[in-house]
Amino acid sequence: MRQLLAALIEDTERQLPLLGLAIRDTDAQQCARLAHYCKGACANMGAQAAAAVLEKLERNAHQGAMDECGRQLAMLATEVDRLRAEEI
Repeated sequence: MRQLLAALIEDTERQLPLLGLAIRDTDAQQCARLAHYCKGACANMGAQAAAAVLEKLERNAHQGAMDECGRQLAMLATEVDRLRAEEI
């Protein structure tokens, strides 16, 4: 289980900068796609808090609320840090 959690954290961390670029470039479609991908992975692993943040991020991207996506991205980074602390 620890290996799966470590893989989830690593994968989600790789997506953070890509999400940041999509938000910076106001690419709502890419942002929603990345958030959807990460949301599924987090939900499947039981990382419900991260999945909830990603759900909001995806919804905001679909609505074109990119400023709100930026706030959600910061919250996601906090959730990833929390997951990493639980991994130990």
